[in-house]
Amino acid sequence: MINATTIPDSMAPLYERVAIEMATLIGEGTFRAGDRVPSIRQLSRRFDVSINTAMQAYALLEDQRLIEARPQSGYYVRARAPEIISPRLSPSTQIKPATVTISELCHQVIRNMMNRDILPLGSAIPNPRHLPVDKLNRILASETRRFSDPSVSYLMPPGWERLRVQIARRSLETGISATPDEVLVTAGCVEAVLLALRATCRSGDTIAVESPFYFNFLQMIAELGLKALEIPATPREGISIEALRYAIEHNRVSACLVIPNFGNPLGSLMPSERKRELVELLARHEIPLIEDDIYGDLVFGNDRPVAAKSFDRKGLVIYCSSFSKTLSPGYRVGWTIAGRYQERMERLKMMMNLSCSSPTQLAVAEFLATGGYDHHLRTVRRIYARNMSLMRDAVVRFFPEGTRMTHPAGSFILWVEMPEQVNSITLYHRALEQGIGIAPGSLFTLTENKYRNFIRLSTAIWDDGIEQGVKKLGELARNLLEG
Repeated sequence: MINATTIPDSMAPLYERVAIEMATLIGEGTFRAGDRVPSIRQLSRRFDVSINTAMQAYALLEDQRLIEARPQSGYYVRARAPEIISPRLSPSTQIKPATVTISELCHQVIRNMMNRDILPLGSAIPNPRHLPVDKLNRILASETRRFSDPSVSYLMPPGWERLRVQIARRSLETGISATPDEVLVTAGCVEAVLLALRATCRSGDTIAVESPFYFNFLQMIAELGLKALEIPATPREGISIEALRYAIEHNRVSACLVIPNFGNPLGSLMPSERKRELVELLARHEIPLIEDDIYGDLVFGNDRPVAAKSFDRKGLVIYCSSFSKTLSPGYRVGWTIAGRYQERMERLKMMMNLSCSSPTQLAVAEFLATGGYDHHLRTVRRIYARNMSLMRDAVVRFFPEGTRMTHPAGSFILWVEMPEQVNSITLYHRALEQGIGIAPGSLFTLTENKYRNFIRLSTAIWDDGIEQGVKKLGELARNLLEG
């Protein structure tokens, strides 16, 4: 392991000696977490080495998790923070379906997220300052003039054709080949998931979900009268396929609902091979997979992760996503590519609300067609990567010793594990008294006392006010720890 105490060995490869020198500067505080380090060319000139040697040195520092590359931006010092230790996952007879109850605390947390007087440290909502608001609004005005009749008419399912063409084209980046007719426009990703659950399940059925899992989906399962089967997941790989296999063999499972790319709240990125295994396992049992890929476009690197749907050969994967986290939550433009369930979901959509908002479909279609989306993504990926690094560094500085956290490679959600003595619900109420909103870990499970010392933090916004809020939150956590 390269660190500040490593003594350069004159017999070591040149790139390793350069890496050690840089590690020393990082360790001594010349470059702190979140700081940009010299570019490849600058490093080459500074140490009088070749470009290739400089690249090898940075590759070694990346492997040692001292620096990280950010797309179109350069290399930055990573926050040196303890990571959550993944539990040993093994099949267990304790994995049993549970009836979901609607939590008043969940409703309270969601209401607080909308309160502008509360510091949003726990809300999974993009920062409006990082959204192309002006451009979208100009496009909205021009498109409603250009398509005056469609803009005030029902765009019946499957939705505005021009938008579906653009979505089908962009789906190729996720590994999905789909025609425009296979795309159904929905009012955000939440409606897409709701339609998928209604298309595949009936009241009393059991849904396999990863644990911890997005609390709004748990509430949705409750409203539909379904049971949830919690399958353990890890920050590195997501849902445990081994535990899921065991659960399927011992329970009647009607569908499986997961977030393979930067899951909420773990931020986990399921490796491509594990996605393949997941799809093949469920296909053998004829169990539909409902895939939420709302965060996939917010990867910190250049390579967008593929969707589990890309491995679907039987039409059993219902792919759901939206532009709510990248373009505009308020536009409510989402979609699904549902395979064999497409026709049923279109009928359900018509029965629920006939169609989605017409003007916003027109605007998003034009935004995608003119190439603005890719430029926007490059910008927000850099911003959220930086924010994640700064938030992790702040948690290390301000929270009690023994605090651990995830290390997501995308999105703006951080899962934090505090010492066991810190009750996150108590912390939630104490923080609320100080005007700070967080999401306590117990919301993300149906199991009593599970994740009681965890919280979800948002890194969508970073400024002095957020940093001071994290500092105050850390003080409150230390107070709970001390007594």
